[in-house]
Amino acid sequence: MSVRINDIAPDFTAESTAGTIRFHDWLDGGYAIIFSHPRDFTPVCTTEFGAVAQLSAEWKKRNTKVIGVSVDSVGDHEKWKRDIEAFGGAPADFPIIDDSSLTVAKAYDMLPADYYLPTEGRTPAHSATVRTVYIVGPDKKVRLTMTYPMSVGRNFAEILRALDAVQATDGVPLATPANWVPGQDVIVALALNNEQATERFGALDIKLPYLRFAKAPR
Repeated sequence: MSVRINDIAPDFTAESTAGTIRFHDWLDGGYAIIFSHPRDFTPVCTTEFGAVAQLSAEWKKRNTKVIGVSVDSVGDHEKWKRDIEAFGGAPADFPIIDDSSLTVAKAYDMLPADYYLPTEGRTPAHSATVRTVYIVGPDKKVRLTMTYPMSVGRNFAEILRALDAVQATDGVPLATPANWVPGQDVIVALALNNEQATERFGALDIKLPYLRFAKAPR
């Protein structure tokens, strides 16, 4: 079953490079990003984990924890971390889960369509976890999902931007326009009329009757 926006993120208990993780407890009232990988010691994944390590201060600034998922053992993860840190030039100080049982991959629907084909003639590549990203909110609900094919490395600057947009609009009648970055104006939801919107968010920049911008709350 797929994991959709506003679903409660599936809970799990797994071993990791940071010890036993009980996911819902580990969230501890903050945001989290889960990102999955097919295997350790693979080229694209190594660049991605290095990018996540380089952004450590940015995750902390946003009260966000990051957790990697890979099908190899914790022992392999620990060895791989040395390559990640050498390439990325920063400590990989986030947990990497041992998902050799595919428990997390199945719970979060991280497996490709090939996995569900008849087993005859199927190779390990058909069961390789795809590159997925989940942003989970403090209420344990899934706020955003992204899925990438094996050949395309993720843009973690975009993931950071998406996290900023999620946090800027979480629980308030606002949305972000295309290509929004922090500091730019936001869109006021149609649930508020002009008077209500002005009272709550200040002067409006009305482009169309249904497209009204306001300064992003600080």
